[in-house]
Amino acid sequence: QVQLVESGGGLVQAGGSLRLTCVASGHNANTYAKGWFRQAPGKEREFVAAITWSGRGTYYADSVKGRFAVSRDDALSTLYLQMNNLTTEDTAAYYCTSRTYHRGSDYDDPSTYAYWGQGTQVTVSS
Repeated sequence: QVQLVESGGGLVQAGGSLRLTCVASGHNANTYAKGWFRQAPGKEREFVAAITWSGRGTYYADSVKGRFAVSRDDALSTLYLQMNNLTTEDTAAYYCTSRTYHRGSDYDDPSTYAYWGQGTQVTVSS
């Protein structure tokens, strides 16, 4: 079992920045690929970013490329999502997620992740 706890969400003006944090705990929590998804009201959950178990590979949705950066610090068992130049379209609940043994490159498929955090709300005002 892996437990994930997100923090760092809040209200920010358009053009501003936020950094989300996800602390992982549990068996082998630091050995899995991890990702961020988001869900806005009335919309399906969508992929935001992912990072491989080694940290050497990162993947992003087209809508956030160049603005968001995912990173991990396994010494702290922590996953980060740095979000810059935020727009109102980024308003959503953001979820941290972890794979286990799945090794495919389909990082944008939520069904390939085994564990999810409770989410943290990000609201961007115009």
